[in-house]
Amino acid sequence: MSHHLLLIIHLLGASIWVGGHLILAVTILPEVLKKKDVEILLDFERKYEKIGIPALLLMVISGVWMSYQFGIGFSNWFHFSNPIETVISLKLILLLITVLFAISANFFVIPKLTAKTLPLMAFHILSVTVIGVLMLLLGSFVRYGGLSF
Repeated sequence: MSHHLLLIIHLLGASIWVGGHLILAVTILPEVLKKKDVEILLDFERKYEKIGIPALLLMVISGVWMSYQFGIGFSNWFHFSNPIETVISLKLILLLITVLFAISANFFVIPKLTAKTLPLMAFHILSVTVIGVLMLLLGSFVRYGGLSF
């Protein structure tokens, strides 16, 4: 598959993932916290999950595929040996943190979600949103040859 097509798929996934989390963090979450109504949040989550999770999976698949196109395979990850590999490794670390937040939310926070535990859920939402924006910013550095420290 051409790199350009993979990039388009990756960017569409990022638009859905990051855009959805920004909507959640900026419009839905304040209303939920103000009204202390967990159902508003759960309703959004149920609807968004149907498009958000496939978008995330498309980003992972296209991102790994593009990594290999750049000559950076699994054995080169997390070495921080060149600017492109640095971007890829940082994005993979942020992906792992996102997965940990998802596990935490789905197994520990959401099943016990009440008005009292909303601040913990808000922390999860805001963290995943910030991570998504950071991943988007990191990805933009690939266009300029990566990231050097």
